[in-house]
Amino acid sequence: MKVLHLDENHPLLMEQLNALGIENHEDYTSPKEDVEKRVAAYDGIVIRSRFPLDQAFLEKATNLKFIARLGAGMENIDVRFARQQDIFLAPAPEGNRNAVGEHALGMLLSLFNKLNKADREVRNGIWDREGNRGTELRGKTVGIIGYGNMGKAFAEKLRGFDVSVICYDIQGGVEDANARQVGIMELHQKTEVLSLHVPQTEETKGMVNAAFIEKFHHPIWLLNTARGSCVNTADLVQCLKTGKVLGAGLDVLEYEKASFQDMFQDGQGTAQMPAAFQELLKMENVLLSPHVAGWSVESKVNLAQTVVNKIKEEFFSP
Repeated sequence: MKVLHLDENHPLLMEQLNALGIENHEDYTSPKEDVEKRVAAYDGIVIRSRFPLDQAFLEKATNLKFIARLGAGMENIDVRFARQQDIFLAPAPEGNRNAVGEHALGMLLSLFNKLNKADREVRNGIWDREGNRGTELRGKTVGIIGYGNMGKAFAEKLRGFDVSVICYDIQGGVEDANARQVGIMELHQKTEVLSLHVPQTEETKGMVNAAFIEKFHHPIWLLNTARGSCVNTADLVQCLKTGKVLGAGLDVLEYEKASFQDMFQDGQGTAQMPAAFQELLKMENVLLSPHVAGWSVESKVNLAQTVVNKIKEEFFSP
């Protein structure tokens, strides 16, 4: 079995696949067009998000038996066509679920306690205790949209805090000891902190817009560690201005490249970004990180091991 690795990953992935007798080839730089010309030689592909594996690409991968994705989302893969071709899909949400849960909680506590603002002020000689008075999480209702691996991990982290946790998901029967599943109306009625943990689909693109936010009975704090396309940034900025959104922790932004590797073009930084994003940057009640919620030291190992385990089970189990 020959496998093509299109992104760098933890060395254990290559080591353990080698131990299985797999022939591993690496190509981290060739453009998609060049890879397409020789992809038919491979039985497997290992990728994060370097470029889309669309139908046109997969049609040329005539011997492909599996696609391993070092992450959770599958939006860069034509899943429908891959399944039609009986290609085994091995995403690895189990590998970084804990990292995402911890990152979301860290963002929430930092927002509530104004840690980002306070740190910046103290470094600049400003000692403003009253202006940095925090808000307590105790007694709040946290609403989670998307209760799969990531949503469940965040709910687990909220254990020990005196909060109510509710979840909304298009799948029924997903609730557990950490969150009670509710309908969309109850989510809007009770949520004070909203955390997104949904995949990128046609239904979730732009899902959080002004009309959606206005349906919440309380002003909300918003966390997004899912996909940037789920939140309409211009609408979020307006709701931050009106106070309908009290603060936002965004690990992902709608302006990211599909590969998630960059957002800024040609060294221009934020200068060429949309006006809404430039306004967002000026807001003290907004916390930003560069799509790293699932990007911990430990998750790099766990993602690789998860993929190896799935390949072993599918192709090497007796």
